[in-house]
Amino acid sequence: MLTTSARKVLGTDPVMAALIAAVGPCGLKPQLEAAPFEALARAIAHQQLNGTAAARILERFTALYAPDAFPSPEQLLATPESALRGVGFSFAKIRALRDLAEHTRSGVVPTAPELATLEDAAIIERLTRVRGVGRWTVEMLLIFQLGRRDVLSVDDFGVRNGFRLAYGLAGMPRARALAEFGERWRPHRTLATWYLWRAVDLARAEQLPAPPRRRPRLALEQRAAASPRKRRPRKTTRGKTAQRKTVSRARTQPAAPRRAGKRSTQSRRRTRT
Repeated sequence: MLTTSARKVLGTDPVMAALIAAVGPCGLKPQLEAAPFEALARAIAHQQLNGTAAARILERFTALYAPDAFPSPEQLLATPESALRGVGFSFAKIRALRDLAEHTRSGVVPTAPELATLEDAAIIERLTRVRGVGRWTVEMLLIFQLGRRDVLSVDDFGVRNGFRLAYGLAGMPRARALAEFGERWRPHRTLATWYLWRAVDLARAEQLPAPPRRRPRLALEQRAAASPRKRRPRKTTRGKTAQRKTVSRARTQPAAPRRAGKRSTQSRRRTRT
């Protein structure tokens, strides 16, 4: 995919040119033979899970339909919910998978030959009608299955984090700002997406090229301000201890005798009489 034309376009960006030199040729190989139903079902299974956990669930899921490698929409719809729960799918993912199967049978999810004839925007519009399938999921389909050349997944955390690291930003760029910046990579934005993913790998290996001295001015995500901690009043036991001692003394000591005061007027009169 890293053609002479792509090198020329991406090479106008010094940071992207340094990433290409550090990583080498793009190793992205689209899976053109995969059916859209299978690709989307696998994407739904991977949502909010790490790769290992999702792979185990998918292994148990496909085992339900052996010797078939992957179920058809009709087979999935005929599978009891208890069986799908048994392999590890949540209720939300079961609803999403069933909705995907229904939309595939109705033709909303196109076949692979029909999908190849559609523009990227049309594919996103149709497939996002399915429950649990958002723009990011369709973009992964465009990149990894269809091999579309001009997809910049600005909502992908890895892409934004790779941009932050490669360009030396103080925070994560906003999706809209990254989309505007990425116009310079058109029509090879899929390659830019792939190399930004690799920037994260280079940073972990401490092999990331140095960021530019003049950092691009992009709108960054606002960090949530930390709420100030409320100071708890200190527990003062001195006053309570003194108070307890005073009460205990009052209970244990005998009452003091009353002081003889002046006689009242009535007592004087009684004495005189």
